[in-house]
Amino acid sequence: MYAERGSGKRRSKEAALAALYDDYYDKIVWYIFARIGDRAESEDLAGEAFLRALRSLDSYKERGIPMHAWLFKIAHNLIVDHLRRGAKRKTVPIDKVEVAEVSNPQAIAESNMEQARLASALDQLTPAQRQVIELRFFGGLTSEDAGRILNKRSGAVREMQSAAISRLRKLLHEE
Repeated sequence: MYAERGSGKRRSKEAALAALYDDYYDKIVWYIFARIGDRAESEDLAGEAFLRALRSLDSYKERGIPMHAWLFKIAHNLIVDHLRRGAKRKTVPIDKVEVAEVSNPQAIAESNMEQARLASALDQLTPAQRQVIELRFFGGLTSEDAGRILNKRSGAVREMQSAAISRLRKLLHEE
């Protein structure tokens, strides 16, 4: 199926990618979901990210960029392509996120109101700040890995994250 399938280097990369699938599939799904708001489509795109990575393994060379950061870059490119194709939603409809069943209707209502407030506040961040929040908190990446994806230094990512969190705090306390 793939030209260099039998090579030791190829097998080593395949094993690394398989391990990343176990460790990062859910994180990539959540990262995509935060941008497009459709769980099923997010799972499809995450699967596509791993498929593209598998197809491109021969060209992958670790030049200071770990394979999981490369996967998030592939996922980011898939999101951009998806949004360009005219997806109707660009952000998570936070009020539609499933919450564990609670027998207390007041707690459910309060949780829904908090989610709506958070969604509104996230929409008021700059696109770069929102992407940092998505990579760091939805994707669970380090500032170094997020920086590799965004082509920024880790210090710049931490500054953007700090500014985004400060802005979110201010927006959430205004109400």
